[in-house]
Amino acid sequence: MKIIEHHYSADLNWVKHYAAQIGGKIEGNFIILPQDSQTGTRYVLDCGDGIIAYYINVEYHRNFQLIQKNLNQDFVGFYYNLTEGEASVSNIHFMYNIGRWQYNLAVIDGSLDSKYNVVKGSKTFALCIFIKKSTIRAFAKKNNIVIQNIDSVVNSKVNTIVRFDRMSNESFHLLNDLRKLEVGGAVFDLNLRGTVHLLISNYLKKIATKRLIIQTVNENDLNHIINMQMYLVSHLEDHFPSITDMAKMSNMSESKFKTLFKKITGNTPNAFFMDNKLLLAKELLEKKQLTISQISDQLHFTNNSYFASKFREHFGLSPKAFNTQL
Repeated sequence: MKIIEHHYSADLNWVKHYAAQIGGKIEGNFIILPQDSQTGTRYVLDCGDGIIAYYINVEYHRNFQLIQKNLNQDFVGFYYNLTEGEASVSNIHFMYNIGRWQYNLAVIDGSLDSKYNVVKGSKTFALCIFIKKSTIRAFAKKNNIVIQNIDSVVNSKVNTIVRFDRMSNESFHLLNDLRKLEVGGAVFDLNLRGTVHLLISNYLKKIATKRLIIQTVNENDLNHIINMQMYLVSHLEDHFPSITDMAKMSNMSESKFKTLFKKITGNTPNAFFMDNKLLLAKELLEKKQLTISQISDQLHFTNNSYFASKFREHFGLSPKAFNTQL
């Protein structure tokens, strides 16, 4: 396994060190890769106003672990990751899968360290956006996006920006359109800048509609919440566990657990559990191996009617109508 330690920032100061660590070199905006370890494209663009875009479309020919320890922490990283294969973020306390079919959007404060693990044969298509915290405030104001307590949101002393999520369909299509273009040159740069600004705008508009939790998060608490997310995802065929039990498993009070869970996932534990249960139900319907009734029973919905109403509420059509579409 190739292990490298590196850092990012909302300027280009990290690029030379990063290229040296992976055994590559810089040619213009491209980071040229050692062909024996990975093939494909790594491209960096300064989008101006404290925003850096890092475009990745590579295939790994050996196992990699990238340890991120940022020197300048006054930025936030938006990581849109559509990896096909095996990739995960981990540390000594947790490991969770990321990629197209898992968590494919992480918004992580520059103050938090992480380890990115990717397995040989995996194909990564990702767009990383590094934005200064002061730029987030200016960007929201410029685009008429009203975020309550924006000054506190971007204040490192009182708040840690962190969210693990699934990107919207609109974001997915923006990335897919960008992927079709030849990398490099004025036309690509124009499209890359436009995509970056649209993705930031879409995300800020999304969080502007929700009540944001203003609170600092240490890595130990973050690990506990991510572990509990994984616990819920691995028990979707069971009934929802009690908040009391989950708080004890996380070594937190119930109020602290609920607050941090909402901050990091954007949902209450119950809503997070139901969203993922319905996504599993959708996948089971797509496989066409079980009836609607069997899926309802397997996932412990109260009855078929309740299953149908929750499915319609989430996806906009009933399980029966979804089956007909298939």
